[in-house]
This record gives sequence, structure tokens and C-alpha cells, in this order.
Amino acid sequence: MTPTVAPIVDCQFLADHPEAVIADVRWYLDGRSGYDAFLADHISGAVWVDLDSDLSRHDLAADEGRHPLPDPEHFAQAMTRLGIGDESLVVAYDDAGGLSAGRLVVMLRMLGVNAALLNGGFAAWQDQQRTTDAGSAPAAMQGTTPGFTARPFPTESLANPLVDQAVLLDARSHERFVGQADAVDPRPGHIPGARSAPWSAVLNPDGTFRSAQDLQSYFAALGVTDETSSSAIAYCGSGVSACMNILAAERAGFRPLRLYVASWSGWSTNPQNLVQTGE
Repeated sequence: MTPTVAPIVDCQFLADHPEAVIADVRWYLDGRSGYDAFLADHISGAVWVDLDSDLSRHDLAADEGRHPLPDPEHFAQAMTRLGIGDESLVVAYDDAGGLSAGRLVVMLRMLGVNAALLNGGFAAWQDQQRTTDAGSAPAAMQGTTPGFTARPFPTESLANPLVDQAVLLDARSHERFVGQADAVDPRPGHIPGARSAPWSAVLNPDGTFRSAQDLQSYFAALGVTDETSSSAIAYCGSGVSACMNILAAERAGFRPLRLYVASWSGWSTNPQNLVQTGE
């Protein structure tokens, strides 16, 4: 199944689709609580998605990375609890341009669910003075749709650079890519042959996505073309911000890039994996 909704939608689209499940996926690398941010204020009717527990698994080996994909049963249970079913329309947002919400959107789109990222996120919604709420989501918002069917994430949407030869896009900051001090992962640098493609580069200064035409030129300069897009691989620190490049490339008209879920947090843990620094 292929999603029929665009990967990036605007506030008017969300307002015009009251049936959509609104997913707040705020998460912070510095340890701040996304749930506390949700409780303080969120788009009316939204449910909060926990990236660490709903969208990740944490009982795997270190070389699987910090945010390996959850098993299908766990993911299906989490989606059902949040009111997301197989036929749902889902619009996800955060307050960082899509940095964390993009992970949910990519996971759902891999499985054929109509999921999209809200362009500009929570700030865009607030700027238009649309309705927000504080406090927890109403219980009635949860579990009110047919359940989500457990199924594996398709292998054609995933990649492992150890066995794949393809364009590699690194979504981390350029400083981390070239090997400057990295307090997050075991070794600095990048996967040999990768190209620096920071996730923030797909955004305008106001936090919205660049136009499809701009993004097409941007990705073409990185080696992504109609011929290479379906084999190109996106990675980052732990398989989260790389999803921004996947969605941006699809917005540009390319077929979805593949996600290397373990990303640098998994690659750099294995001492047998080669590491490259500099440009």
C-alpha cells in the first residue's frame, strides 16, 4: 500500500480534516520532557507519542543504535492505544521543524498509512492563532478506532551500509560529520563515502520546509536522482532526524530514501566498522 496523502501538509489541511489523528511527538536530545511540553500546551485534540517507548526498542545490542525500531506487535499496540488504525489519517508535529515527529510519519508511511508532517509544526499552528489545549489528552481520544494491524517494516524501506552500495546521506550537523568532538556517540566522524546532508538544511529560516523545486535541486547536488533515490540511504545519529531527509526527498518528487535505523550510534559502536573524518 502506498500513502495517498503528501508527506508534508499545512495547517489548513489539518483544519480541513477533523477526522485526522493529531500526534504530538515532541522529544528533546538534551533530556527535557516532551510530555511536559505537551501538558503545558498542544494542538487541540492531539495525543502525545513517546518516541523512546512507542517508536523505539531498547533491549537490543549496542550496534543496533539508540533508537532501533520497535517490534511490530509493540508498535501496533502503541498505535491502537493512541487511536491510530490501519485506515487512519495521521498528522504529526513537534516544535523543531519535524526533527522527532518525522520518525512517526516515516514509520507509518513505510506501512502504507496516510501519515504526514505538519509544515512548521506547533509554531505554525500557534502563529495562525488556532486552538490549543493544556493538560492530558481526553480518554475518549484513545482506542476509538479499529486496531492497528501488526506487520513487519518492509525490508525495501530499510538499509544496512555494510551490504548496500548506494548514496549515503548523513543528517547530523556538519560539525559531527567531519569529526569534531562528539559527546553523544563513541567515535567521531562519519560512515566512509557518506555525504553531509544536515536535516536542518531542508528547512527555511522560519522552520517550514523548502519548496519542492528547491529540494529537488538540493538533493540532486547530493547525488539523489530519479534513478538513485530508491536505493539512497538516509542516516543520522540514531535513525530519528534522518527521517527529515526521507520526507524532504519525497516532497521533492523522489521515491522514498531508505532508512539505516542504527545510524551512527550503531555504526560507531562496532570497532570493526571503518570511520572517516573530515570532508
